[in-house]
Amino acid sequence: MVTPDLLGSAAGRVPDVERIAVLRANALGDFIFVLPALEALRAAYPKAEIVLLGAPWHAKLWRDRPGPVDRVLVVPPAPGIRGPDPGEPESAPDDFLAAARRERFDLALQLHGGGANSNPFVAALGARVTAGLRAEDAPPLDRWIRYVYYQHEVIRYLEVAGLVGAGATTMVPTLAVTDADRAEADEVLGPARRPRVALHPGATDTRRRWPAERFAQVARELVGDGYEVLVTGTPAEQEVVDRVVAAAGVPLRPQVGTLSLGGLAGCYAGCELVVSNDTGPLHLAAAVGTATVGVYWVGNLITVANLLRGRHRPISSWTVLCPVCGVDCTPGIYPHRPGDGECPHRDSFVTDVPVVEVLEAARELLRPEPGAP
Repeated sequence: MVTPDLLGSAAGRVPDVERIAVLRANALGDFIFVLPALEALRAAYPKAEIVLLGAPWHAKLWRDRPGPVDRVLVVPPAPGIRGPDPGEPESAPDDFLAAARRERFDLALQLHGGGANSNPFVAALGARVTAGLRAEDAPPLDRWIRYVYYQHEVIRYLEVAGLVGAGATTMVPTLAVTDADRAEADEVLGPARRPRVALHPGATDTRRRWPAERFAQVARELVGDGYEVLVTGTPAEQEVVDRVVAAAGVPLRPQVGTLSLGGLAGCYAGCELVVSNDTGPLHLAAAVGTATVGVYWVGNLITVANLLRGRHRPISSWTVLCPVCGVDCTPGIYPHRPGDGECPHRDSFVTDVPVVEVLEAARELLRPEPGAP
């Protein structure tokens, strides 16, 4: 096991590196958190090709986009790696791995999770040196660091980059917005008649959803303040977007399935603020430089909330007991503490966040005092 300095060191670098594979094939927010580690790899190995092993959406996002990723290889669906997209044809992992070995990677990094499934996958790439995370149930790589749940995700992946001598150059995820992104947003949304704010009331995990009626209250207040309010969502979030629009009682502009991911980046880049649950679009908004107010469960506040406070305000719930059955949901991570740690309920854990706190944070960011960012 190698124990690196977070900043990395020249002594830890691998010589003669021409091609680097990075496994990160999960969701949008998950990918945003790994951007500083990719920037660290780019700085440490400026002449190497960085190949992201990702999902189909990564290939679309990185087409003609400047940044630390040179190329995307779409990995096939496999347990612990990624689930299949709707209508995606089957592809055998063995075929993918055989083709990947022909790439002759010098480095292969597992920036995907604890490693029970992903470490064998990365090891099978045949790279000269492998590095990554290792939970207690995962096999080791050549260089590894223990996966500990309560660690900020950005720092977690920077530590892995440090295993191969790639020192941190930033801790702030940044995603370039292209002319095509802005053009798509302009085509869909048209010219802004008033400053724009976007709300994103969805989240894949319903426990992270602030009530739609409270988003509607925020929307109503911001419209009254003179803002044009967009409500963004994926097709799977149509119902919650509809609830926000209906409850607000003022003109809002719902945007469900109208924008590609690049177009959404362009949309958020043109907004003064994004107010959202803890979900991928919130982290996308911050990465394109937009101010954010995020509603977080306390555990996720530790692991993924934006590290900066000049233009970002995470508002935390402190609920740890299931609001339905009262089970303490932390012992799954702390097994020596009493309690079951798991329950079947998926009711919101963030309903204790009051509207006034979100509104105060939003207005402070929208109307900064002299000298503030």
